[in-house]
Formats: sequence, C-alpha cells, structure tokens
Amino acid sequence: MTQPTAGTFDPHDRALFTDRYELAMLQGYYESGHTPTATFSLYFRDLPADRGYAIAAGLEQVIDYVETLGFDDRALDYLAEEGFDAEFLSYLDAFEFTGEIRALPEGTLVFPNEPLLEVTAQIHEAQLFETFVLNQIGFQTLVATKGARMADVVRRHGDGQDLVDFGSRRAHGTDAGLKAARAGYIGGFDGTSNMLAGERFDIPTYGTMAHSWVQSFESERESFAAFADVYGDGAIYLVDTYDTVAGAERAVAVAADRDLDLGGVRLDSGNLIELSKRVREIVGDASIVVSSGVDEFFLREFFDDGGVATAFGPGTALTTSADAPNSGVVYKLTAVERDGTLAPSMKLSPGKVTYPGQKALHRVERDGQYQYDVLARRDEALEAGEPQLEPIFEDGSLVYTPPELEAIQQRACRELETLPDRFRRVTDPESYEVRISDRLEEITQRTERTIQEREL
Repeated sequence: MTQPTAGTFDPHDRALFTDRYELAMLQGYYESGHTPTATFSLYFRDLPADRGYAIAAGLEQVIDYVETLGFDDRALDYLAEEGFDAEFLSYLDAFEFTGEIRALPEGTLVFPNEPLLEVTAQIHEAQLFETFVLNQIGFQTLVATKGARMADVVRRHGDGQDLVDFGSRRAHGTDAGLKAARAGYIGGFDGTSNMLAGERFDIPTYGTMAHSWVQSFESERESFAAFADVYGDGAIYLVDTYDTVAGAERAVAVAADRDLDLGGVRLDSGNLIELSKRVREIVGDASIVVSSGVDEFFLREFFDDGGVATAFGPGTALTTSADAPNSGVVYKLTAVERDGTLAPSMKLSPGKVTYPGQKALHRVERDGQYQYDVLARRDEALEAGEPQLEPIFEDGSLVYTPPELEAIQQRACRELETLPDRFRRVTDPESYEVRISDRLEEITQRTERTIQEREL
C-alpha cells in the first residue's frame, strides 16, 4: 500500500491519531471483558488568561471523525508491529461507534465546567475519542475565542474594519493553519489568506504583496509600476519596505500616472498608529490595511489613540492564540455503568475535582442579556433558562445537521452581543455565573463520600 508523504495528515491516519495508552486501555477492556457503558465529558476547568468566555468550535470535525473512523490494513499492520494482539486487532478492524453524543453547537458561548461535548457509549468506544476531540475542539475553541475577542473590539470601538487571517505561516503545522482559518472565521473574521481554507470551507480569501516583490526590482517605484500593470484598478501596495510615508506617496503617484484607482496600501512595521494617520492624508479614501502584531490589545490601543485603517491582518496572535496558547480543556469520565445503572463517577485529585454524572446546561436570558447558566443533572427538570446541549449522535447514527460556516459565525456574533460588556472586557473581565443545581451539588457530595469510604 502506498504510504502518505511524511508529515501529512491523511484521512486514513485518523484511527492512529491517538495516544498509545488509549489503545492499551482498549485492548485491556476487550481482553478482560470490561465493557460498561460510560459517559465522558469535555470541558474547561478554567478559562485561559483574561478570557471571560469561550466560543465553542470544532464540532464539525469531530462529527466527520466519528462517521469515518476505521482501522485500515496499514493501521492494523502497524499496530501488529507494535505488539497488539491479533484478536484485538480483529475487533478494531470492525470498529464502529454505537453510542450517543450531545454537544454545544459551534458558535455557542461556553464557561468553566460546562460540557462542550458529552459522549455516552461502551467505555472502549468513548475512550478512543479522547485525543482527537481534545485536539480539534480544544484548539479551534481557543482560536475562535481569540478571533471573537478581536472582532468584538472592532465592532464596539472601530468602524466596521475587516479582519483577515494572515497567520497560516506561523501556525504549528498545516492542519493547525487550516483549522485556525476556520475557527477565526467562526469568531468573526472576514476572510483568510490561506487558499486551502478558502477552498475547503468557502471562506473569502485576501492578499496583497510581500516585501520580496518590492526588493526584487531596481526600485520601489518600479515594483509598484509592475504590479499596477498586472493588476490595474484596486491594487493594494505594501509600502513599508524602505520608508512608509515615501512608499505611500509612490503608490499614489504610480496609480495616478496610469489613471488607475488606487485600491490601497498595507502597513506592516513601525509605529502603526501614527503612520496610519500620516498615510491617510496621502492616500485619501483608499484602503489602509494594517498588519504585524495585531491582536485585541493592539486593536483597543489603535482605536483609543485615533489610528486609521479599513482592514487588519492578524497573524501569529490568532493562529497560536499567542497570549494564551493552551486551552486547558479536559475529557473526563463522569459516569460508568454499575449493576446495570449509569452511576456518577468523579476524580478527587486536588485541583482536578469533577462534577459527576451526565449533565444538562441551561442559559438564562433577561431583557436581551444573558444573566447566568445552570449546570445540572441531565435527568433534572429545570424551569429556568434554555437548554444548550443538542443531540448529535443517537445509537451510533448522526441526528444533527451541521450548519453552514457563515451561520455558525452569525450565531457566535449574536451570542457575544447578548453577553453583558463586563464579561467581554479584553483585560480583567468579570467571571460569568455558572450555578450548580442543588441536585447536582447533592450528587457530587454523595459521590465524594462514597469514594472516600470505599477507597480511603
């Protein structure tokens, strides 16, 4: 069988995109006949620094994974070489998901201890998903949240400026760059420079020119003239290769010489706030694209200090979530079948205590603003708020139709606008209230006592 090129992520590799201990446990479950039904929950213990909220993302990739997961001959041959038993490999050859998944729709606000996703299935099925769902939902939620913070600053303090993802080259791998473009769009970005993301997800693509274009000609003016001759009206010129103000003047002159409409200029270095003001005087109504070091903190300062732009090109800050690069999401067992009943289960590790059992999540809104959430037992009848978790798979079959990406983006925008300002601050946001129902609190205390009596 032809091997995929080293470093690429082939769809057939998904089965092996897991940690070895997951497969070791699966073999142990299989060989010991220990196959109880279990529930695993994916959630934040705490939000990353300065985050008053997170935006759920990555569910569509999890759906695709569950629907297409299978161990082909190449994967099984490798696992045999790694010492896994032939009988267990025969089981993997016929693996299919038969359980249930409930999740928050993409674009939904999420807060600590709230399930982004719950999987209920035989333990070996649910266990196998851990690495992939943490990777896909954790990363995309992190980047969607970063993108939403930037888009929120633009909506509240700007003048409708576009946000375009320029960060693929700084992403931690090709898959990360691709998924970051998708997540940024969910968060409120208008487009990406990544052509694969444009083709794969139907995201608008944008681009200007690089400094290498300018440097490759005898002079900056000659480089602009050549670009104008190719692209005509609407071209955007990178003007800071040598001197930003002089570059802006040359771009205007080249367009005028050819009787072309100047599309705009891009600024990529220096004091971008002050330079943007000077350049606006030169280029008139033409676009000014600001890139280099753009994030929500820069944007707030840019608007506060009177900077002028029509678009921004965040890069590294978006695709790596530079100020908070670790999502901290976890995937934990919260219930396991005992004597034919799905019984609550929890960890007691210091700082890592989990709420046990299957969950319900309700969000309470009043006067067009979210007030608080209620985390409860799944079997509780709650009168307050709207339920947030939706069925995705039932008995192994997909029962959910993922919305178009633009609809997910619109949902994220609506959700954020319904969240009071104090939870959306770029720095020092207040903590949104997540109430624990009396029933869940009671079950938590009871489960903790039971474990202590049994184990301690």
